[in-house]
Amino acid sequence: MSLKITPRSEDFPRWYQDVVQSGQLAENSPVRGCMVIKPHGYALWENVQAALDRRFKETGHENAYFPLFIPKSFLDREAEHVEGFAPELAIVTHGGGKELEEPLVVRPTSETIIGHTYSKWVQSHRDLPILINQWANVVRWELRPRLFLRTSEFLWQEGHTVHANEAEAEAETLQMLDIYAEIARDWLAIPVRTGLKSKLETFPGALRTYCIEALMQDGKALQMGTSHNLGQNFAKAFDIQFQDVDGARKLAWTTSWGVSTRLIGGIVMAHGDDKGIVLPPRVAPVQVVLVPIFRKDEEKIAVLAEANRIIDELKERGIRAKLDDREQLKPGPKFFEWEKKGVPLRLELGPRDLADRKVVAVRRDTGEKEALTFDGLADSMVERLDAIQAGLLQRAEESMAARTNEASSMEEFEALLKEPGGFVLAHWDGTEETELAIKEKTKATIRVLDDEVPGTCVLTGKPATRRAYFARSY
Repeated sequence: MSLKITPRSEDFPRWYQDVVQSGQLAENSPVRGCMVIKPHGYALWENVQAALDRRFKETGHENAYFPLFIPKSFLDREAEHVEGFAPELAIVTHGGGKELEEPLVVRPTSETIIGHTYSKWVQSHRDLPILINQWANVVRWELRPRLFLRTSEFLWQEGHTVHANEAEAEAETLQMLDIYAEIARDWLAIPVRTGLKSKLETFPGALRTYCIEALMQDGKALQMGTSHNLGQNFAKAFDIQFQDVDGARKLAWTTSWGVSTRLIGGIVMAHGDDKGIVLPPRVAPVQVVLVPIFRKDEEKIAVLAEANRIIDELKERGIRAKLDDREQLKPGPKFFEWEKKGVPLRLELGPRDLADRKVVAVRRDTGEKEALTFDGLADSMVERLDAIQAGLLQRAEESMAARTNEASSMEEFEALLKEPGGFVLAHWDGTEETELAIKEKTKATIRVLDDEVPGTCVLTGKPATRRAYFARSY
């Protein structure tokens, strides 16, 4: 495990790589652009996954699984879709020692293979809605890989639904956007800005794309999830039709939505410090770690007996607690390791603590230490875990508020992007030409559109009907 972490102020991208690897979340694989997710990182993903999966099921969705390999002709049926994904495709041309009759695309996303399947499942209005999610891996050939943020293979969930009309499809799209925002805020302690994407940033083949956007500590935006109203484009391409109550044959409306292991990168960049990862308690694989301290065998027996009792008490309360009783490491290196891994609370228990019937509790977010009595210790842990969760969210909210500013001129726009960074709210004349010109001039893109408010475009000076949140992004 690397012991040195580059300070954020010195090199934020390097800091990020150092923290991910020294915190034992993931490492690079022999295949460029791919990663090995280590047990600590995968346990974190499992906790995020569980929170999302529970909300999906509460809103009537079911899990299923669809093939990894997709006939290339399927992508060709939707022109915008294939054009949008063409540079990222991994294509299989040989299998079993022979050239395939038709090339197969390794799943970059599943609208096409699922659209084909739904065309067989949907016959009548009684078959609707179809509300399905799948947990899977996808492959998008990445030119500039970075652990969790951009990798050629990553894990995600993708929901795919079918509806009888546009209103139902739009309601589904917005419902899932709200769920993503809820999970980000309440579980990851990351506030997000939600809204509609510009046409230039819309998912290939979609009618409308909505997303959640967060700000990282370096002032850059991170798109953490997207929800697409696909309209009838994929229904047309794959002939998803149903017989309505009036007997008429009608095209269905479809949606898709997804988040990925990029959320792990967001957690790291939103909350980490120069010591390592700082994990929100609600998703931390280990919420409380207890490190016993002793020198003599008789001290060891007594301290470990009490330490095990405390761990059992915390587990009974539903706290994810761990006893670090490794004898090959002294307490100092253990403290160092758990600090890098971002465990929210560390307990220290030695002979003197045992005699006083107390433990020393250390918060990962603030470094605050305090002695807590054995009596009511589980309650004390719950209270402090809740306080850490709330504190991380409050700090992130304050940071986003301080880095969200409005510009009325390009001079002001560029100055705000430089300092303090973050979101710059500005009028935009609604044209792709202006959007691209702003991107070329400033490297900032439209993250989400704001409400319609008449004004003057920040770049062209032409009349504008709405504003947009711009930011430099990952």
